[in-house]
Amino acid sequence: MTIEASRAQGATPRRIRLGMVGGGQGAFIGGVHRMAARLDDRYEFVAGALSSQPDRARASAAELHVAPDRSYTDYREMAQREAEREDGIDAVAIVTPNHLHAPIARAFLDAGIDVICDKPVTTTLAEAMDLVQRVKRSGRLFALTHNYSGYPMVRQAREMVQAGELGEIRLVHAEYPQDWLSTGLEATGQKQAAWRVDPAQAGAGGSLGDIGTHAEHLGRFISGLTLKAVSADLQSFVEGRRLDDNAHVMLRYTSGARGMLWCSQVAPGNENALRVRVYGSKAGLDFCQEQPNHLWFTPLGQTPRLITRGGSAAGAAAQYASRIPSGHPEGYLEGFAQLYRDVAEQIHARWEGRAPDPRACLVPSVEDGARGMKFIEAVVESSRADGRWVDAQLAL
Repeated sequence: MTIEASRAQGATPRRIRLGMVGGGQGAFIGGVHRMAARLDDRYEFVAGALSSQPDRARASAAELHVAPDRSYTDYREMAQREAEREDGIDAVAIVTPNHLHAPIARAFLDAGIDVICDKPVTTTLAEAMDLVQRVKRSGRLFALTHNYSGYPMVRQAREMVQAGELGEIRLVHAEYPQDWLSTGLEATGQKQAAWRVDPAQAGAGGSLGDIGTHAEHLGRFISGLTLKAVSADLQSFVEGRRLDDNAHVMLRYTSGARGMLWCSQVAPGNENALRVRVYGSKAGLDFCQEQPNHLWFTPLGQTPRLITRGGSAAGAAAQYASRIPSGHPEGYLEGFAQLYRDVAEQIHARWEGRAPDPRACLVPSVEDGARGMKFIEAVVESSRADGRWVDAQLAL
């Protein structure tokens, strides 16, 4: 059945054929992306360059029921061959260490394939700006998986800010502490730790690039503000560690609002304590990722109100991003799944020659990725200059 015939009958277009680079045996985030893509039944996983090691690539493909002729060890070969197939992939998920994001994205964009990329987008601002231009020239979709932007109560918070319920935004406080790198875990050969503390693979930011970019993006996503300048202090507390494992950053926004950001991977007792608080002239909001179905709303001079996902106070944005009845928790996987569902809606809309549902157009973009890289580079520069204020604006 053609897409046009399917639409005429009211049916959903076919599943999007998804490929993946990275995410083979021993990886973490690749499995998360695959589960998220399956959750709303919009994708079928059909091809991958799951490892550059032939034995591991074959074994990973076999575990995931990928046909042998669609298992690759070289992403360039994968992009070329899949583009040539009549049943080739429509989109690729990039779930490798950071230093490989840019060259892989370039290969698939040049092949006319949509890209879904884990964050941060690249390891340098120059690479990110090059990708911005390549995406524009290609006409392809580029989605960056800042997954927390897909949470229902984050969408609720953004909607409330845009509706003016907080008044003029004055303060944005974002924090993301963890404790898993409190010791020299990388020295034990632990894969996830090793590449995150290696500048050649992670880029200039350690905890800053890994989780600080999540906090910065989420504060920006909810508040709608544009970052102007930063003053930063980075630390590497674990002896011999080459990248930061803790960061304190003061923020100035173009509107005149102020903010603070703290990220750390050496804060014992914290697992994934991402929290964003936004305060305006009329009210405040408080979201904590470890209680993802709750949002505190604090109108000035009134009793604080707890808004729950699926509750009567939740608005249209939260309802759109919800899947299950109230009282059942939604969180990490569903946040990723929301981005995959939104990407699917944009791809299906393009296939059908129609405008996508505007609620599906909140997916972080390559431009968001470039702003994240500008943030990292400005923070690193500021810290090296003993906290000097550094311009963090990016013209796109």
